[in-house]
Parts: sequence; C-alpha cells; structure tokens
Amino acid sequence: MTLLYVLAAILVVIGLAGVVLPALPGLPLVFLGMLLAAWAGGFAKIGVGTLVALGVLTLLSMAVDFWAAAMGAKRVGASRLALAGAVLGTFAGLFLGPVGLFVGPFVGALAGELLHGRRLDQPGIGQATKVGFGTWMGIVFGIALKLMLALAMLGLFAWSWWN
Repeated sequence: MTLLYVLAAILVVIGLAGVVLPALPGLPLVFLGMLLAAWAGGFAKIGVGTLVALGVLTLLSMAVDFWAAAMGAKRVGASRLALAGAVLGTFAGLFLGPVGLFVGPFVGALAGELLHGRRLDQPGIGQATKVGFGTWMGIVFGIALKLMLALAMLGLFAWSWWN
C-alpha cells in the first residue's frame, strides 16, 4: 500500500515537471498519480465526482497545450514551418537546460519562418522574429495556464482527501 502511494507521489512530481518540460505529458501524469492514490485508498477519500472533475481539468490542460501555441502563432501569421520549428526547438531546448527551454521554441519558430519565407532581407527577418516571439509567447501563456490547472487539481485533490 505504501509503495502505491510513493509511486503515486512520484507520478505527480514528474507530471508537475512536465507542465514546464514539453517532452513529458504533465497533467495526465498528475492525474494518473492522483488516480493511483485514490485507488490505493480504496476510493474512500477521493470519490467518483472528484475523479471526474480532475479528469475534466486534465482534458482541459491538453486542449490548452494546442490552443495556446496555435493562438500565439496565429496572431502573428506564423506558417506551418514556424510551428514545426517551435516544436523542434522546444525538444532541442531540453538538452540545453532551463535557458534552452525558453530560447528553443523562439529559435525554432524563427528558423521555420525563415525557411518558409526564404527571405533574409530586413523585412523577412523582422517578420520571422515577430513570428518567433509570438509563438514563444503562446507557449509561455500555455505553461502559465497549465500551472494554474495543476494548482487547481492539487487543491481539489487535497481538499477531497482531508475533508
């Protein structure tokens, strides 16, 4: 029983890291950890209603992932190559530490937009920079929203557990 609670806590901690690290499915892992803890406790403290609410918040977080980056990119007229570059830049940034996580999506979107436009003159680079920044802002906004959802999930779980 204790081993299940430890495993559940590990899943939650890894999931919380995944809110910021794009290679990990953050809130789905948090949900799995909470579900495991509820199961380990025989669903005595965490009921079906709480699990449904946690599941809805998890699904909402997955929608936020796609929506935030797409909206940031769309607002500045990003191409598909810019979006693909942002994703590739995010993964490449994982290997460069915390700075890479913030710089990677921007550089990737910038490179993708430059490849799309194939213009290296001043207006072309300016547009690519604008797209890179807009895409990056969308990703940062998405992370902020997912952090809020993670806190809501943790609060709901704790409230249900101790009430």
